[in-house]
Amino acid sequence: MQLWMARRTQHGADVCADGSYPFRKLARPPFSTLRKEHPMTPETPKLSDHPVVSQEHWLAARIDLLKKERELTEELDKLHAARRALPWRRVEKDYVFEGPDGPARLSDLFNGRSQLAIYHFMLAPGSDHICPGCAYLSDHVDAARQHFEQADLSFAAISRAPIAQIEAVKARMGWRFAWLSSGDSDFNYDFNVSFSPEQRANGGAPYNYGKERVEKASDMFGLSIFVQRPGNDAIYHSYSTYRRGAELLMGAANWLDLTPKGRNEDGAAHSWVRLHDTY
Repeated sequence: MQLWMARRTQHGADVCADGSYPFRKLARPPFSTLRKEHPMTPETPKLSDHPVVSQEHWLAARIDLLKKERELTEELDKLHAARRALPWRRVEKDYVFEGPDGPARLSDLFNGRSQLAIYHFMLAPGSDHICPGCAYLSDHVDAARQHFEQADLSFAAISRAPIAQIEAVKARMGWRFAWLSSGDSDFNYDFNVSFSPEQRANGGAPYNYGKERVEKASDMFGLSIFVQRPGNDAIYHSYSTYRRGAELLMGAANWLDLTPKGRNEDGAAHSWVRLHDTY
């Protein structure tokens, strides 16, 4: 099955991030999935009627949950190992991006490390709308970079918006990570996060490995991982994830998952999320 959609025509204007994105199957924005269709948004427990028990009963219930947590941790270890063991594919194109200091190739973004994470940030050319979901995720990046850069991983965000537009958003939000423009190149289209009008016509363009079809949104979001071997200029693509796969990067959600109210969502995933300067 062909997973990567090559650009074949002149690309149309963007439709921005968390407004109405009518998909063929999911007529809703990327970060708003209805509770009845998704276990991510269960009913938020009411603190007023939550059960209260003795220390003995609480400890028994906690130990029972601990067994399930340990089982899940072991399964996650296996999943992480399987992800690391995925075969790679060689990146054949010489992608060039526009950064604040001029053009930069994909190879330049490794910045002396052997691994590179690219976040496909939904920022539309010519639009003043900033995707709250992408911004929520991006708020976590600079703190994490202080650590994962010491473990041989570099990071950059890529959007189709021009670099002047990117720099304005970056300054407003106070982010320091590298963020470049792919412009009208093939990059976003090859990695299945941008779609031409022709691709979106006739039933929609496949997104998230064909799990859904995109009819109107010209851009979506995702994360891709690239690798270089020491002493070798070749670049390999090892992994990409979309939709809920991006939750791995949202540390705030993990904190909330520990609490009685959970993510405290009002009928939709991330329903309360805003740009951090608008709370």
